[in-house]
Amino acid sequence: MQLPQNTALLLIDVQQGLDDPHYGERNNPDAETRIAEVLQAWRGAGWPVYHVQHHSTEADSPLQPGRPGVAFKPEAQPQGNEPVFVKQVHSGFIGTDLEARLRADDVETLVVAGLTTPHCVSTTTRMANNLGFTVYLLADATAAHSATSYDGTAYSGQQVHEAALTNLHGEFATVTTTSKALESFT
Repeated sequence: MQLPQNTALLLIDVQQGLDDPHYGERNNPDAETRIAEVLQAWRGAGWPVYHVQHHSTEADSPLQPGRPGVAFKPEAQPQGNEPVFVKQVHSGFIGTDLEARLRADDVETLVVAGLTTPHCVSTTTRMANNLGFTVYLLADATAAHSATSYDGTAYSGQQVHEAALTNLHGEFATVTTTSKALESFT
């Protein structure tokens, strides 16, 4: 897979608080390793990297400002002039200047990774597509937690992850893998 020049890497909510046990069992324990791999390649090529960070307004959230969980995970620490867009809702485009910054930087294609697949990753991916960006979503650099349906049915983190990816692929994004995205740098 060859990505066009100036494709941006968009990392969403790679934050310590999403390891909190109250979220439930999580799939893809290697997501952060894949995120670190793609981030290293992006930086090495000098391609643009953007970070989105969730600041929850919910009193009991581990992602509330001032709590340790709001911090980025070590694998995804912003460096240098990599911008950070702080959001309070699921989409990285709402209440931030992410779209304006991407347009000013002539970015038309996004490679998305982060946490969690059915929530902020999905919402941001959908909105990016709606705004006219071409989106590639890295299935192995995202993850989901288990969830219980409206009717009480329990779904594993893997089932939730796969359902979210299935709903995005071909409609809002091309779901792919880290190794395929890294082909652009070889």
